[in-house]
Amino acid sequence: METKDKLFAYQIYFTLGALFIASLVVSNLIFQKFFYWDFFGIYRFEISVGILPYPITFLITDIISEVYGKKKANQVVTSGIFASIFSLLIVYVANNAPAIETSPVNNVVFSTVFGQTALAVLASMLAYLAAQYIDIYIFHFWKNVTKGKMLWVRNNFSTFTSQFVDTFAVLFLLCSFEIISWDLFTNLLISGFLFKVLIAILDTPFLYLAVYYFQKRFNLARGEELNLD
Repeated sequence: METKDKLFAYQIYFTLGALFIASLVVSNLIFQKFFYWDFFGIYRFEISVGILPYPITFLITDIISEVYGKKKANQVVTSGIFASIFSLLIVYVANNAPAIETSPVNNVVFSTVFGQTALAVLASMLAYLAAQYIDIYIFHFWKNVTKGKMLWVRNNFSTFTSQFVDTFAVLFLLCSFEIISWDLFTNLLISGFLFKVLIAILDTPFLYLAVYYFQKRFNLARGEELNLD
C-alpha cells in the first residue's frame, strides 16, 4: 500500500474510533431518561435514551472488523474502556465540586442526573466488554466459515448474539445495584433487545456500503483486510 493510501486508511480508522468512543461515553451519561416508541402500532418500545447511540458502536466494530481486522477492532474496544473510565473520573470530580449559589444547576439536580453514573458506567462497561468481544469473535468466526462471503450473515449473527448479552448483562447489573427496579427487567430486556435487533437489520445496508467503498478505494478482494502494521 502506498504511503498516501495508508495515511488515508489511518485517518478513517481514527475517525471511526472517535465516533465509537463518543457514542459509548454519551450512552453512559444519558441512560437515566426513558422513553417509548410506538412502532407502527405493532409494538411499544420502552427503552433508555442511552440505547440510541449504542448500536452505532456495533456497526463501527463490524466495519473495522471487516476492513481492518480483528486486532484493530479489539484496539478500538479497549480504547472505549479507557475513555469510559476517564469520563467516570471527570463526572465523579464534578459531582463532588460544590456548586455556587447562583449556579444554574445546583448540587441536588446534578447529583440526581449524574450521581448514579459511576455504577451505571461500571455495569455498562462489564456488559460492554463481554458483548463487544463476543461480537468481534462471532463476526470473524462466520467470516472464516463463509470464506469472506455473505457479509449480512456475520453482521447480523454477531450483532444479535452480542446485543442480547449486552442488554441482559447491563439490566441485570443495574437491577442488582438497585439503580432500576427488578419489576422493569423483563419489559426493558425485551424492548431493548428487539430495538437493537431492528437497528442491526436496518444498519446492514450501511455496512455493505462502507465495505464496498473500502474495497473499491483500496482495491481489496472480498474478505481481504487492510494491513496497517
